[in-house]
Amino acid sequence: MTDRTLHTGSVARRAVRWAVIGAMPVVAALIAWFATRGNDEPAMPAEHNHAADAAPSGGGPVMLSLADAQRIGVTYAPVTAGRLEREIRTLGQVVFDETRVTTVALKVDGWVERLDVNFVGQAVTRGTALLALYSPMFVTAQEELLLAKRLVNDVAGGAADARANAASLLSSARLRLEYWGVTGDDIAAIESAGAVRRIITLRSPVDGYVVDKTVFQGQRVMTGDVLYRLAPLDTVWVEGEVFERDLSAVRLGQVVTAELDALPGQRLRGRITFVYPTLNPDTRTAKMRVALANPELRLKPGMYATLRWGAATAATTLSVPRSAVVSTGERNLAFVRRPDGMLEPRLVEIGATTSDRVEILRGLVAGETVVASATFLLDAESNLGSLLGGMGGMPGMDMTAPKKPE
Repeated sequence: MTDRTLHTGSVARRAVRWAVIGAMPVVAALIAWFATRGNDEPAMPAEHNHAADAAPSGGGPVMLSLADAQRIGVTYAPVTAGRLEREIRTLGQVVFDETRVTTVALKVDGWVERLDVNFVGQAVTRGTALLALYSPMFVTAQEELLLAKRLVNDVAGGAADARANAASLLSSARLRLEYWGVTGDDIAAIESAGAVRRIITLRSPVDGYVVDKTVFQGQRVMTGDVLYRLAPLDTVWVEGEVFERDLSAVRLGQVVTAELDALPGQRLRGRITFVYPTLNPDTRTAKMRVALANPELRLKPGMYATLRWGAATAATTLSVPRSAVVSTGERNLAFVRRPDGMLEPRLVEIGATTSDRVEILRGLVAGETVVASATFLLDAESNLGSLLGGMGGMPGMDMTAPKKPE
């Protein structure tokens, strides 16, 4: 037998010896467990355990003395019944009041000789000169006006029929110019001067701001071309999207609070004036409109605003403080204070939530007292106690129930 063979056998014997030594604790634990399993196995209770059904996640009741409750900041609150006032929030955007937008369009063909209002955002008042237009149609209409004016003067001492016909021609010439956008003052000035103007000034029909401009100096324009869009800004709209589930809480005339990043710390009040009759099938939302007064012009179209308003539940419901419910994503848990002082974990089903309360659909009864704070600590204590309680039957583990505080 060679030295290499002897060495190999020695290594194998040492490996077997260390494996036996390492397995001895495991064998001893198994022997102890089989020896004590029959004597220490807990007996099943004779009656139904409601706490076990209420907390199927494995958590058990927790005993907490008054001193311990004060030390960790535990407070209590009752389960109350009533209508739950919840807040609805949505994001909206400031837009023009569409019902007050005025379009300035041409009724004749021509060329723009001069722009008096030449940029978007410019303020205008009724009668403000917008542009000067050269139009052969305007020249012809002025010639007809002056001809009718001379005719009226010529037949002033003639027959009644001749005077009536001349007056009718003059009235028709004036109306033609008015229909084309020439103001009465400009028509009177043409008659007074007795001469045809090469260009005619078009003026703003309303007070407001230029929100759109599509015309430039020297441009040829045609009948029907839109030159300006004018809108007042003393009142604006905020259009927001409302989720389908919240549509029942939207009512015409309801007061809404608007908050804007441009006005930090300020809350503006408006009213819901319109709810669109259609629903967006992709976002499952419907548009709503809120009218806001804007006397100082602080609200500018394009700004974002957060809309808030309250809505009460239609029927009486149970609720608790939001801090009374522990949500893990898989369960919602509340701790109920039993008459014996134990804090029992109870699975609950929640509904609508507000800034400070949550609706309870199932799991609690009106009048019960729940833990309103430090519930995360109690949840950890409950699960730890349940875990250790399950090990009470193992050798060396002596678990006894806590005593009720004096």
